[in-house]
Amino acid sequence: MGADFFNIKPPKFMKEKITNLRNVAIIAHVDHGKTTLVDFLLKQSNTFHAKAEELSKDLIMDSNDLERERGITILAKNASVNYGGIKINIIDTPGHADFGGEVERTLNMADGALLLVDAQEGPMPQTKFVLKKAIELNLKIIVVINKIDKPGADIKRTTDEVASLFLNLAQEAHHLDFPMVYAIGREGKAWNHIPSQEEKTQPADLKPLFGKIIEYIPAPEVDINAPFQMLVSNLDYDSYQGKYTIGRIARGKIKKDQPIAVIDGEGNKQNGKIEKIFTYQGLQRTENEEGFAGDIVALTGIPDARIGTTVADPNNPEMIPPVVIEEPTLRIRVGPNTSPFKGQEGSRFTSRQIAERLRRELETNVSMRLAELGGTDFVVSGRGELHLSILIETLRREGFELEVSKPEVIIKEIDSVQMEPFEEITVDVPEEYVGIITTEFGKRKATLVDLINHKNGYSRFVYHISTRGFLGLRNILVTNTKGTAVINSVLLGHKEMAEQPPRIRNGALIASETGKAVAFGLEVAQGRGIVFIVPITQVYEGMIIGLNSRKEDIEINVCKGKELTNMRSKSSDGTIILAPPVILTLEQALDFIEDDELLEVTPQSLRLRKKFLKKSERDKNKRKE
Repeated sequence: MGADFFNIKPPKFMKEKITNLRNVAIIAHVDHGKTTLVDFLLKQSNTFHAKAEELSKDLIMDSNDLERERGITILAKNASVNYGGIKINIIDTPGHADFGGEVERTLNMADGALLLVDAQEGPMPQTKFVLKKAIELNLKIIVVINKIDKPGADIKRTTDEVASLFLNLAQEAHHLDFPMVYAIGREGKAWNHIPSQEEKTQPADLKPLFGKIIEYIPAPEVDINAPFQMLVSNLDYDSYQGKYTIGRIARGKIKKDQPIAVIDGEGNKQNGKIEKIFTYQGLQRTENEEGFAGDIVALTGIPDARIGTTVADPNNPEMIPPVVIEEPTLRIRVGPNTSPFKGQEGSRFTSRQIAERLRRELETNVSMRLAELGGTDFVVSGRGELHLSILIETLRREGFELEVSKPEVIIKEIDSVQMEPFEEITVDVPEEYVGIITTEFGKRKATLVDLINHKNGYSRFVYHISTRGFLGLRNILVTNTKGTAVINSVLLGHKEMAEQPPRIRNGALIASETGKAVAFGLEVAQGRGIVFIVPITQVYEGMIIGLNSRKEDIEINVCKGKELTNMRSKSSDGTIILAPPVILTLEQALDFIEDDELLEVTPQSLRLRKKFLKKSERDKNKRKE
């Protein structure tokens, strides 16, 4: 297929529809199959050469290492396919509410959206979140009931729940007019009706879905002869072209070497010049001489552009109102590593290097905020624990050594009343663990708003709880249900501050000496609680090596071996049997720490520690409190 298919011809008249173009976003809850479906849209549209490497790959759009490891989309991405002579720009968006900023800023490039819903799980918290955003932008929605081949799929229940969700969120009557497609995304199959078992065995075919996109997603209607104007929705970088400024052209057209004005959110203008223009062909950017209104383009030569700024004709520099991004709900304190092991495992550990990297993150991470405290530390605010932990993990992989504080909820004052964020938590759990769910949420005074008993032996709880009350709970629920609980959350908004949640976590087991942990010392620690490290682990005084079975902290010398006596010629350490340690993930470690503790993050290790490493300093600080 030639590149000409992907070059949009400008309309001959003003305010004319570009009939050979569609802009569609893929939206859904986490793990409902967005990225897998996009894979097959790319493959079945003959986007790749017959021998192309991409044809044998899965999750083609998830190019980021963290996305592939975690199986989630973190960054919104662009691609395009050609179907029947019509170019379809596809925007793959994240499903997790923590990355809602990615969703909010990229949906404005679309005229419609495919809403994917898992036929077994039905609409989930993020389904409601992304659909609400799409309806607010008046996008045309096509519902795709996906994964209809699952053993627990209940298509009728799912379609009824989707209809109820639209009724609750619709702002206009036409929002209730949406077609449905039924799909097995991982096999690249779709139907306009619920297929029979025999139909499910037919060869992969997404023609019904392509047909619905062409029929129901409106073609862009633009003024091609008006002065050029584009809102920056995304940025990208590479070592050859530098910064790419990505967005959908709102009106007019743009040519190479054309002068432009860059207008920030406050109306400040700066002049520049376009160097190159790229449009999307499959997953690749293809250089073009011109870009036209309605199409999504990537421009180079604009180093000062930021997400939310307007690129416009310098003779008519009108600003497009930037997309309103919801405010952060959590913040953490980040600073250079100060532990006794600092500088041993990373390559970047100065405050200056951390500051430069965090400022660069703000250019593309529109949901994030940064406050510099004047010393060596910084306060980073984000949309949730996952949002913040992804940033920390990214910095860790880039060679940074950091220390991070316990996440803290951001309290707002509205009309002299202190308000805090509340969340809707959905928990799917086997019926045998129902008692654990009700007990743990009861401790935190959460409000049960719905309880559904599914046919497959699972129950679904829906709770409303303050973000303060939910902090640390995810880790407890996953542990106590042996990893079977599936937990999802979505921000409800801010309400008047609730009662302070009780402290739930037990005390810490703290290393009293610096050295190498030995089996005998860990056996002693194991008798006091749960251990987080293995023998030969290097520890330092004040480092947390486990969780006490009681409420108070306790110091243990895990470096001390068993003393020899005249009755023995050798130590009996070899006969010690230790239980496997509990190894915490980054999110679990952030959940674990308390106000007087820190998380040490290096490229090789995650270490929990007390802020004050010496016991005398900790005791002195307690007396001050």
